[in-house]
Amino acid sequence: MKYIPLMTAALMLSSVTVFAQTQSGTTDGSAETPAVSTQDANNPGAPVEGANSFTEDQARQRMEDAGYTGVKDLKLDDKGFWNATAMKGQTQVNVVLDYQGNVVAR
Repeated sequence: MKYIPLMTAALMLSSVTVFAQTQSGTTDGSAETPAVSTQDANNPGAPVEGANSFTEDQARQRMEDAGYTGVKDLKLDDKGFWNATAMKGQTQVNVVLDYQGNVVAR
């Protein structure tokens, strides 16, 4: 019997309705830049300078996940870009990963 008030309080707290926040779009038609890109799309202005928190292994994996093979000479520069040499098909390219996760060839 002494657990009934406790159970009632727990039930009341768990039934609190939470409303999702909606994102308002911009009125000028400009696109917002995500903090981290998805594998499906890069920021159109990529690569973007900024403090990069990816480790070397994470940077290599991101590049490989984007379809690059033989990633080598991976180095973090002073602009926050991970730079490497890799293969895309039969072509050797310079690859860059920015702090948002955008992977682009230069």
